[in-house]
Amino acid sequence: METVAIFDSPGKGRGLKATKEFWAGDVIFSEASIAAVVFDSLAERICHSCFRRQEKLQRCGQCKFAHYCDRTCQRAGWAEHKLECSAIKAYGKVPNENIRLVARIMWRLDKEGSTVSDMQLTTLDELEDHIADMPEDDLKELKVDIHNFLDYWPHNSKQHTIDDISHIFGVINCNGFSVSDQRGLQAVGVGLFPNLCLVNHDCWPNCTVILNHGNQSAVNTMFHSQRRIELRALGKIAEGEELTVAYVDFLNLSEERQRLLKTQYFFDCTCEHCKNRIKDDIKIGGREEDGVKPSEEQVKEATDYCFQMLEKMEKARLNGDYHEVVKICRECIEKTEPVLADTHIYLLRMWSTMSEVQAYLQYFDDAADYARKMVEGYMKLYHPNNAALGMAAMRAGVTHWQAGQIEVGHGMICKAYAILMITHGPIHPITKDLDAMRIQTEMELRMFKQNEYVYHSMREAALKNKPMTMMHEPKSIKI
Repeated sequence: METVAIFDSPGKGRGLKATKEFWAGDVIFSEASIAAVVFDSLAERICHSCFRRQEKLQRCGQCKFAHYCDRTCQRAGWAEHKLECSAIKAYGKVPNENIRLVARIMWRLDKEGSTVSDMQLTTLDELEDHIADMPEDDLKELKVDIHNFLDYWPHNSKQHTIDDISHIFGVINCNGFSVSDQRGLQAVGVGLFPNLCLVNHDCWPNCTVILNHGNQSAVNTMFHSQRRIELRALGKIAEGEELTVAYVDFLNLSEERQRLLKTQYFFDCTCEHCKNRIKDDIKIGGREEDGVKPSEEQVKEATDYCFQMLEKMEKARLNGDYHEVVKICRECIEKTEPVLADTHIYLLRMWSTMSEVQAYLQYFDDAADYARKMVEGYMKLYHPNNAALGMAAMRAGVTHWQAGQIEVGHGMICKAYAILMITHGPIHPITKDLDAMRIQTEMELRMFKQNEYVYHSMREAALKNKPMTMMHEPKSIKI
């Protein structure tokens, strides 16, 4: 690990700094997990070895819990699952994801020692567990998990003290990293990456983290590559500069980011964006028309109304009543859009939901209009190489393409591709998908410019022969 060094970061404790200069898109380091598990709620829909989503999975014949793509994945995952498999059978039920992850970590440490890789910069013993900072309710849950862990842990495995077990639970509570599916679109599990734990937070970071699933498709496991995280530079990083990532979404107001960081990670953020509340004014401000702004009372009234409607809309979404979702969103947008700024976070969430739901219902023109507004707002708020901006631009590009608006669609897809080349790199599946879209939309755009009538005629005929795939069902939003 010659590219980084541990140092004492002022006010933060240990951190990592660059030992050489980096540029946007550079991989600073990659790291395989000590262990990772699939979320309880997705245990039957995600492969427990490669973490890919599959329509049909094969179940482990012994414990009846673990699921795999095929025999190849099952063989690849056996080293991690072997002890877990017999423990689940003996226990008679499946423990929760935290207990399963702690058990996998401890089995590996028992087998390989505290340092499982030559590239590992820190041991788990040296990581903070913040148990002393936990609120009473969380401590009660921790005690229940420890009690259940002790029942689950096999008698023939090495026995550990309560303090050692508690420490690992505390470490994964504040350092566990979400493991995404193969497209990077949904968190499907959690893992522990020790070196990544040393990278401190900044609300406007110079790095991002993505998961590279590696390759487990070869029949011979010797040709497999490991699932690993990659720490990638978002822009130029000077030698000696601290490496930082964002633990929470910058779209939140400074006060909310600080609350989330204190609750989950037990520290007070003192970054420039929090201290100076940078961009908070436009995240919750009013719309300016010809130099005229609405009054503070009007903005507050519209903000409160928008918040209430977001809660109503989320209830309708959870009930699967998407036409009611559209009705609520439309009513809210019509009332608040003339008052709130196009960067107001509640209005952005309304536009985002409308674009997603209308695309799902296949009202693509309407969906494209809201998606464009959403991306334009994000561009004024996010770092230009933020992965969330890239994903939003990709979604907007696809929606415009579905609406037949090929010029805007191609532009959005190109923008998304440029961002994801930095945040995800050229070999990530989603970047490859975007590259294929970029090539296709570029070809269609040339055809469109040569003859609009022929383009739309051919497009219509193609869609009749091969209907477009419906968008994924809209997900929950955070209010």
